[in-house]
Amino acid sequence: MADRYLHLTGTAPGRFLTRRLGLPQPAPLRRWTLETPHLDGPLLHLTAGASAVTGVAEALRTSGLTVTERADRPAAIVLDATGVATAAGLGDVHAALHPVVRSLAPGGRIVVLGTVPSPDDHHQAAAQQALEGFVRSLGKEIGRGSTVQLVRIPVARIPGGASAHAAGSTLRFLLSPRSAYVSGQVIELTSAAPESGSDPTPITDPAAPLTGRTALVTGAARGIGAAVASVLARDGARVIALDVPGAREELERTADRLGATALPLDITAPDAADRIAAAAPDGLGVLVHNAGITRDRRLANMPADRWASVIEVNLDSVLRTTDELLKTGTITRGGRIVATASIAGIAGNTGQTNYAASKAGIIGLVRSLGPRAASDHGVTVNAVAPGFIETKMTAAVPLFIREAGRRMNSLSQGGLPVDVAEAVAWFAQPDSTAVNGQVLRVCGQSLLGA
Repeated sequence: MADRYLHLTGTAPGRFLTRRLGLPQPAPLRRWTLETPHLDGPLLHLTAGASAVTGVAEALRTSGLTVTERADRPAAIVLDATGVATAAGLGDVHAALHPVVRSLAPGGRIVVLGTVPSPDDHHQAAAQQALEGFVRSLGKEIGRGSTVQLVRIPVARIPGGASAHAAGSTLRFLLSPRSAYVSGQVIELTSAAPESGSDPTPITDPAAPLTGRTALVTGAARGIGAAVASVLARDGARVIALDVPGAREELERTADRLGATALPLDITAPDAADRIAAAAPDGLGVLVHNAGITRDRRLANMPADRWASVIEVNLDSVLRTTDELLKTGTITRGGRIVATASIAGIAGNTGQTNYAASKAGIIGLVRSLGPRAASDHGVTVNAVAPGFIETKMTAAVPLFIREAGRRMNSLSQGGLPVDVAEAVAWFAQPDSTAVNGQVLRVCGQSLLGA
């Protein structure tokens, strides 16, 4: 559904009226296209004090932007604050960004690099944790469609130039139009080194990084699932699109459009994992758990069957099939598992105790399984947590609730299914090995939740 308010604020009378009334003024977001794969302008590289890491400059050069230490109108600013270890050192953060923050181009990106707060040094821990509050606050005030993130690079990983490998895919994503609806996020890279041989299909074509990999997407007939399947296919993956048999016709249309394979299957079926394995005889390089349902009702009015069906589809089937596909080796070494959580699982939502419980359970799965899956199987596990995304489902929401959902975030607008899909594709990248156990909110920095 078209966002008429966003269109209104793009006109001169609309800007005048909304400014006078103190209403939100969303800026149109620039998303990735073949014609505009990069931000338009240079990347300003700054440092707060002395850096605690190496390899940052090399990682930034892979972003496709011209890296400089001085720019009048930067498209992006990266501040290396990894060396900030005291409260006084936070003054260097202010000194670096205060003179340049107003010069950031509309739709620009600010990425602050930090390190993991130390359990053994409370001064360093305080200073590095302070960066999180700083980034979340700056994201809420930056405006004009710009975004702000914090990326934590583990210092132990740095010797031998490993920092560039750890941060490269993350910086390319955050410093590109692909991350248009991601803001105020904290991404903590793992210190675990990639296992030898865990990436059997190295990137040979940067424009198609998933070439040679098979990706299965559940709930792929429409909406977010169809967008995920489309973006993974764009990035070179052989896609298997799965959805319930009742959606076969729409599923086959989506698969035909993408050159994908349609797999009509109820993910809750006892033999679901076996049938998925049979559909991917050479194994899966990417597994995306996107299928989900809602059966909303307040707890006092919710019968047991409405509770059970949501938990079964959204959580139990994910746990069961993931366990079985890992056990059988269907998900190959170097593989990626990406699940779909929700900000409802973080902040809660009236009438959605069942849905919020299932999506919070996904977060628990990711945080627990991620380190073990990497150690035992060479597989990473992450999740996206969408906020208000413009789909047929949200189009059916009553007008005033829908408008509140759109405006109650730092970007003052709803996201698109492709925004979630781009985040999934970043998790799926072969060189995203250091991104593990993360839950990324794709919500425009929603005012709801942490």
